[in-house]
Amino acid sequence: MAGLTSSTIGRKYAMALSAMFLLIFLVMHLSVNLLSVFGATAYNNASQFMGYNPLIQFVMQPVLMFAVIFHFVMGFVLEIKNQRARPIGYDKNNGSANSTWSSRNMIISGGVILAFIFLHMYDFWFHEMNYKYVNGLPIEESRFWGDLHSKFADLWRVVLYVVAFGLLGVHLAHGFQSSFQSVGARHPKYTPIIKAFGNWYSILIPLGFIFIAVFHYVTQ
Repeated sequence: MAGLTSSTIGRKYAMALSAMFLLIFLVMHLSVNLLSVFGATAYNNASQFMGYNPLIQFVMQPVLMFAVIFHFVMGFVLEIKNQRARPIGYDKNNGSANSTWSSRNMIISGGVILAFIFLHMYDFWFHEMNYKYVNGLPIEESRFWGDLHSKFADLWRVVLYVVAFGLLGVHLAHGFQSSFQSVGARHPKYTPIIKAFGNWYSILIPLGFIFIAVFHYVTQ
């Protein structure tokens, strides 16, 4: 890992790999949460499996946390190094002429998303850790849906989630294609397909999470 992150190219490559891992996680996370729309039983069963499976809890969960921390730290490191590489600002910088807003402001959208992750962990992960490991309460299969549903009773929380997932879409709009480009997946035949798929991904994934938040708010 030290060798991989010792150069700018290595850091970009490592960040792209962590991004791909997180892209897969988002699909899995959305799939489980969408079950809450179709009924409490399916969501409770899936959440119990995810919450008490040793492989998921003690192997996959630490890997996920490492990937999240690594991705954001590496993003900030690359941004700082890019800024230091250009200590003298341009007299006139018309970035919109050859780049999108999302590509020029990845650090901003990433920072907001990171703040949202802390809110999301406070809402769900810390509550779960407190329930299972601090208080040592017994398994209650029916509690998961109720916990999720109650979190979206307040409009302000729903608005925060909608804004955060909107910025996630902006972040993904550039990050999806950039991650493939960083690992060398560039070809005249396949790049347009990757770009098109990334565009749909950056729209459908955030919309799915927004739909879940709004659904639980309007069905209180």
